[in-house]
Amino acid sequence: MDVVALAIPEVKIIHPKKFGDSRGFFSETYNKKAFEAAGLLYDFVQDNQSLSAEVGTVRGLHFQLPPFAQDKLVRVVKGAILDVAVDIRRGSPTYGQHVSAVISAEEWNQILVPIGFAHGFCTLEPDTEVIYKVTNFYSAEHDRGLLWNDPELGIEWPVSAEKALLSDKDRKQPSLSELKDGF
Repeated sequence: MDVVALAIPEVKIIHPKKFGDSRGFFSETYNKKAFEAAGLLYDFVQDNQSLSAEVGTVRGLHFQLPPFAQDKLVRVVKGAILDVAVDIRRGSPTYGQHVSAVISAEEWNQILVPIGFAHGFCTLEPDTEVIYKVTNFYSAEHDRGLLWNDPELGIEWPVSAEKALLSDKDRKQPSLSELKDGF
């Protein structure tokens, strides 16, 4: 397993090893011992999966407040996404900044988004399936979000606001300057 820190070093790209032969391939997509050996100490408690049928589907930017805050380990099993993590840790030198990466089934990479970041993605291929592990259970009471296309964030999404497919909830999230809750 290879681990690479992004420009905000708490967010990491993980490349699990993949072993192929004439039958196909095998990969350990998560191994607690390997993660711990790499200094990644997480206790994942839940797996989530989404299917987005259309290119340009945006999910996010989401986070949960303590005591239900979640670290996320995100991978794509079919298709590709532009994955985005926004630092919402007040007092952080990178507060309001973001990092992004293409995560895809073809690249067989993953992104680790720690607590203190709003997370979202946009699909780049049709019928994209995303699986992610989280370190805490979902709590509707602690569920929050940030406006995906807030100009203050400067995220270069691969879809225009007019063509993006979003939930009503994601269309109505607060901007960074309006965000009352955070870390």
